[in-house]
Amino acid sequence: QVQLVESGGGLVQAGGSLRLSCAASRSSFSINAMGWYRQTPEKQRELVARISSGGITNYADSVKGRFTISRDNAKNTVYLQMNSLKPEDTTVYYCNFYPPVLVWGQGTQVAVSS
Repeated sequence: QVQLVESGGGLVQAGGSLRLSCAASRSSFSINAMGWYRQTPEKQRELVARISSGGITNYADSVKGRFTISRDNAKNTVYLQMNSLKPEDTTVYYCNFYPPVLVWGQGTQVAVSS
């Protein structure tokens, strides 16, 4: 059973930064692409960033230039550095594989005040 545990969310002012972490239990973590997703107002999950097993990254236009995804295969952990945060970034953030598996973690809440 895959387990995904996100952490690092919180409340920050606009323009601030947060670093999210996600620990994955899958033993094959290093050969899987990973992604960070966030919940939309319609309760869907949209992909905001992904990283391949080799470290190639892609970002949604809405976060490009502000967010950075990275991974530490030795720790089975993927990170999301979020800078220049905006109120519209407020939501719950999740990590998962890319493409995602059916199991999701509890997510971590990010709130950005104006």
